[in-house]
Amino acid sequence: MDALTALLTGPRAQGAFLLRSVFDPPWSIRIEDRAPLTVLTPVRGGGWIVPDTGPPVPLRTGDLAIVRGPEPYTVADRPETAPQVVIHPGQVSTTVDGARMCEELDQGVRTWGTTRDAATVLLSGTYQLHGEVSGRLLRALPQVLRLTAEEWGSPLVALLEAEIGRDEPGQEAVLDRLLDLLLISALRCWFARDSGLAPAWYRAHSDPVVGRALGLLHADPARAWTVTELAAQCGASRAALARRFTELVGEPPMAYLTDWRLAQAADLLAEPDATLGAVARRVGYGSGFALSAAFKRVRGISPQQFREQASAEAAGAGATPTGAAAGAATGG
Repeated sequence: MDALTALLTGPRAQGAFLLRSVFDPPWSIRIEDRAPLTVLTPVRGGGWIVPDTGPPVPLRTGDLAIVRGPEPYTVADRPETAPQVVIHPGQVSTTVDGARMCEELDQGVRTWGTTRDAATVLLSGTYQLHGEVSGRLLRALPQVLRLTAEEWGSPLVALLEAEIGRDEPGQEAVLDRLLDLLLISALRCWFARDSGLAPAWYRAHSDPVVGRALGLLHADPARAWTVTELAAQCGASRAALARRFTELVGEPPMAYLTDWRLAQAADLLAEPDATLGAVARRVGYGSGFALSAAFKRVRGISPQQFREQASAEAAGAGATPTGAAAGAATGG
């Protein structure tokens, strides 16, 4: 398993919020949903992404942007257009003054805005939960990553546009998988384009020794790895692997393995039926006590505290969308 494949198991859409927004200028939407990751692409017209800090980023027809949360930002026809709508956690939409959005913006299944034949049609897909396995990936992204239509052009956008307005059995799963494919394709394009900006673990994958070591750790993190055994599997000396791994990845092999194990454990702990002991065995710890000690040492909180936080976060993200977004999402 290569490093990118392993880390992309984190942002795996499960009930992602997908929406077609249709607006005539002037329009401006303030995003305060605290979502970890959102994908945006205009299929007609264009606009701007305006972070609270940093310069505005233009979006033309066919461009694609990945926006990393939880910091708020604005999407508008022009950077100076004042927000008219605010999107809150749980995809609750209100006016700037806090009034719930009126149903007149409902334009059908997963579609909302002023009119279906508006000058601007923007597709958005939002990952609503922080998948802990993807933490390393999310930390590597800028707040706004933009790919132009010329450098990225993917048939997946047209497919997503065709599917987003359908209301058929299993449609949520279809849209989740399309969003995943869109994200993975965009990230591969970005990593290839800006190799100097790509995270160290991605660049290290091309190294014949360190790349193999990363693949082994990702494929079987529960194994009782030592640097000596890992080096033997990679055809290198212990000292050479440790030095090369630290140089390219930025941390020693066993520190990387600990972080990867705890990331997987965090992802598993979010599942309500998973016991601490079962999670410990799956990620390479001999007991729940050993996992708990490592988790608290590295993350500063106990697994139980983390589980409570994840449960509260899931409850907030799963809140029923209201106002225009509710009608758009449900076809109501």
